[in-house]
Amino acid sequence: MLAFHNDYHAGAHPEVLKALVSTNGAAQDGYGADEYSESARARIRHAIEDEQAEVFFVTGGTQTNQLVIDTMLSAWEGVISADTGHVSVHEAGAIEFCGHKVLTVPSENGLMDPNDVRSLARNFYDDPNHEHMVFPGMVYLSYPSEYGTLYSADQLHEIRAICDEFNMRLFIDGARLAYALGSASEHLSLAQLAQIADAFYAGGTKAGALLGEAVIFPAGRGERGSSPAHFITQMKQHGALLAQGRTMGVQFDALFTDGLYERIGTQADELAQRLVGVMRSHGFEEYLISSTNQQFFVMNKKQFEALSAVAQVSLWEAPRNGRYIVRMVTGWDTTEEMIDQLDKALSI
Repeated sequence: MLAFHNDYHAGAHPEVLKALVSTNGAAQDGYGADEYSESARARIRHAIEDEQAEVFFVTGGTQTNQLVIDTMLSAWEGVISADTGHVSVHEAGAIEFCGHKVLTVPSENGLMDPNDVRSLARNFYDDPNHEHMVFPGMVYLSYPSEYGTLYSADQLHEIRAICDEFNMRLFIDGARLAYALGSASEHLSLAQLAQIADAFYAGGTKAGALLGEAVIFPAGRGERGSSPAHFITQMKQHGALLAQGRTMGVQFDALFTDGLYERIGTQADELAQRLVGVMRSHGFEEYLISSTNQQFFVMNKKQFEALSAVAQVSLWEAPRNGRYIVRMVTGWDTTEEMIDQLDKALSI
């Protein structure tokens, strides 16, 4: 059966797997102190044009979000997120588990309006009782969003300005960052992200790695951009410090060699647009079409059953009034042949 239900159903990209195999027998120090992790850090610093940035490797997205948010915030602070944000919806209360409230604002197609972020912060400080409330200490956003959509450069710069105005950090979830970088529409480069965010990460799990996210604290942000104090120790406390740290170092060293990371994103995004064309040609109604690797369609039960008979897809929410919202996703392993097979199967 064809697989379009997520971008982490396959193992590692062949070039990543080759790197893992070729380095398998080398004796290395643990906990990310190996030569491959050092090389990967150097490649990432070069890619973001910040040779002083601090880079750490963490195994997965939820763990990364919890770790970064908890270590960057004080005990009395919470984090602002879109109501559709991953930390708000799909992390089982991981942020609240660490004692930080997720402060949500409305979203449209997965994106926050900067004016809503400003209003939340301003209303907090205008409230005479705000000392009895959770302080907004950070803005969290996903790039791309959970719907595959992208903030414009103007929107991101405005959110950055709001963070500076209200003394908040800006943390960008880059679980699918490769697909933002590969988008044919307007997007920020790695270097531009490093100038805007206090912290962000380049996701590997959903972009060709077996596991791993590269957490980046740009030095360009000055003291506010440095990593939290004793970050390695705090990683250990969160159960996020992997003894076999080399497994992530090797993979990111491969992903950031010869532009592989962006090539993975570009290929998947291009095939996602082909996928949209196929779905349109077979009468499937668009729900939300993005320029990245996630596409959403709305269909009736008969269409859903016909599609599910030939391809694995993701049911995005519970069916309502006979309408099914379905997400379809491309990844590093998606091929032209798979799109052709889907077209042929839906024609029968």
